[in-house]
Amino acid sequence: MVDTYLLAYVQRAKNRLQILKLLETKEKTQAQLHKESGMYRTHVRRTLLELEGKGLVKCLNPKDRLYKIYKITGQGKVILAK
Repeated sequence: MVDTYLLAYVQRAKNRLQILKLLETKEKTQAQLHKESGMYRTHVRRTLLELEGKGLVKCLNPKDRLYKIYKITGQGKVILAK
């Protein structure tokens, strides 16, 4: 079952939806997301932190300060499908 709060949370901001769509097929770094989305790096970073806080995105190497890799979670895929 889809959490309607999370669905509305993602739909409320186009940045969140765009990042989830970009992560749908494979893992990417913040720099790759910045380049593919056309968003400012700070907006990409803030969006990733927001999505990670909600459990929709996961950082695969959180201890690496410079080259963090992100992937969409199962819950993120369910939200994106709706």
